[in-house]
Amino acid sequence: MRKRQLIALALSATMIASLFTGCTSSSDEKETTTAATTNNGGASAEATDNVYGLRDNVEDGSILHCFSWSFKTIEESLEDIAMAGFSAVQTSPINECYNGGEGGMELFGQGKWYYHYQPTDWTIGNYQLGTRDEFKSMCEVAETYGIKVIVDVAPNHTTKETDAIAQDFLDAVGGIDNLYHSNGKTAISDYTDRSQCTLQGVGGLYDVNTENPDFQDYFIEFLNDCIDCGADGFRYDTAKHIGLSDDPQDDPNLPNNFWDRVTTEVNDVDKLFTYGEVLQDGGERIADYIDKIGATTASAYGSKIRDQFTTTILSSNTLIDLKIGNAAPNVVTWVESHDNYTGDDATYKSFNNEKIKLAFAFLAARSKGTPLFLARPYGASEANMWGTFNKIGMAGDNLYKDPVVVAANRFRNAMVGLEENILNPEDTKHVICVERGTKGIFIINDGSSDYTFNMNTKLENGEYINRYDGTTTFTVKDGVLTGTLASKQVAALYNEGYVELSTPATVKVADDTLGNFLGDFLDVELVAENSKKSTYSIDGGEEVEFKNGDVVTVGKDLSSAEMTELTLRGENEKGNTTCITYIFKKQDPISSGIKIYFEKPADWGDKVSAYVYDETSGSTTIENASWPGVPMEIEADGTYSYTFDKEWIAPLVIFSDGKNQSNAEMEPGAAVIPDKVYSVN
Repeated sequence: MRKRQLIALALSATMIASLFTGCTSSSDEKETTTAATTNNGGASAEATDNVYGLRDNVEDGSILHCFSWSFKTIEESLEDIAMAGFSAVQTSPINECYNGGEGGMELFGQGKWYYHYQPTDWTIGNYQLGTRDEFKSMCEVAETYGIKVIVDVAPNHTTKETDAIAQDFLDAVGGIDNLYHSNGKTAISDYTDRSQCTLQGVGGLYDVNTENPDFQDYFIEFLNDCIDCGADGFRYDTAKHIGLSDDPQDDPNLPNNFWDRVTTEVNDVDKLFTYGEVLQDGGERIADYIDKIGATTASAYGSKIRDQFTTTILSSNTLIDLKIGNAAPNVVTWVESHDNYTGDDATYKSFNNEKIKLAFAFLAARSKGTPLFLARPYGASEANMWGTFNKIGMAGDNLYKDPVVVAANRFRNAMVGLEENILNPEDTKHVICVERGTKGIFIINDGSSDYTFNMNTKLENGEYINRYDGTTTFTVKDGVLTGTLASKQVAALYNEGYVELSTPATVKVADDTLGNFLGDFLDVELVAENSKKSTYSIDGGEEVEFKNGDVVTVGKDLSSAEMTELTLRGENEKGNTTCITYIFKKQDPISSGIKIYFEKPADWGDKVSAYVYDETSGSTTIENASWPGVPMEIEADGTYSYTFDKEWIAPLVIFSDGKNQSNAEMEPGAAVIPDKVYSVN
């Protein structure tokens, strides 16, 4: 039921646009040097040489999943990403996609993140993430930092809104009759049935005939364009729904050779890092997909990781098992994916930031698997799934820069090629250790009290400073590790390969700031930490220096629905730059007495209700009534009407007859526009 979904999510959204703008350091002291480095998946270029300790091979480092970030945002965040120790970024799908929600740019609301995954064409650029030129620019800047770019691609399906599919694409594949499998518009009912799994629709989307050679040619041309722009690899969405060579065929004349072609016929194939999403919920053939694609996800392991760190019982025997049977250990590991976060797992409620960073640190410390860190929406919390800005294109939460995450990434980068040994101390399973050869050990204390070590170890004898905090020391003497680790803390013990970098500046608006405002203006408190110089500018105007706690006024002289930009910039002691732009929107409330209308479909019942809700006031969703809302009145012309009896800030509306509803289940409501006549279409 729609109400259950809405209230359970307890969304707190704002109708705000926000993005990062280009900011480069003017300081000659900037903490970088450059030298020629070969990019994994691209030509040799000027790239940072060991300044950040990043790895040339994607599988040796960590990946930051820039979930719904625009190309510009990623580009302008690359210095922070490098300093956090991530060797690669993963974009959301970059091809043309369905433009829904009246072009809205909210992650969930007026606009939706999952439109990324509803292709209408396979050419670079879309209204959500940016243009081909912006993508190319991002890749070029990433190259200078030694950061690889992984592109999420979704060849398995298109949007179900077939009128939105590009005509040039349809012409290239032989028309819409040749685009889909015979049962491609029929939903899968049994995911263990390989015929259904690979030839029918998933998630309400239409299943592409990926065996069509014309489609394959068109898609490979898209992949090559991505590579030419600077992409270093690909993540294949819903990979297990594209058949392997011995899977059932839709047409006996068209072999299942999609994977054969995309893994051999694209440019620079030997330099690419490629993996497929193969969710382990039955019939997945994960070993075969690893052999064919090169690597896959490890969703069952992610579930086990969350279970262990929820209970704080970190059993080495359990955590060592990647949950992929006898398959080669070529997997991308995660604490959570964007699907775990947004879907039925609802990890935003069950797994908080403290758990995320400890669990990710364990994954990063391991030699097996390539860890991926999901950047949750900016300002997200257990009570606020989509964050304080709820904006497609904006950078996510700053947790990816947390010292625990950074320490784990830098440890991983220093331990390449060293075998892992995962163990618990003899007297507790609240503490987990990852030894890497004799050079390093990463320790996580997930217990409720400090832990004092007197443990045998392979680590070389000597004194070790905890690279996480830079102060506490541990000793190895005669093969015995001694020292104390506080509760819920980590220790990264190693000397060889340690890279020391200065702490980045932090500039932002106060955490309780929301993007929409009522009235003539908005006073915004500014935050600056570890910043030797902090500036703000409004709408591209003159830069003005500010200090922590200063207040700036935005939005004067704006009309309703107009927006204004506030750009913040900060430099740390070495000249490394952090920059963010917030866009604030003036909004007039919906007044008492306004009416909206609904044209009921012929197959709906005669009793129609309007469920009105507002998620912009914090963690509590305001409703006009519990689901399904308030009964609507029948007008003389047969339409249904609803009259607002109080003032609302940013309401959304869903119409229902108790059986049917518009917008559909799991879809947000439509924005309330006075006197608008709504319909199912």
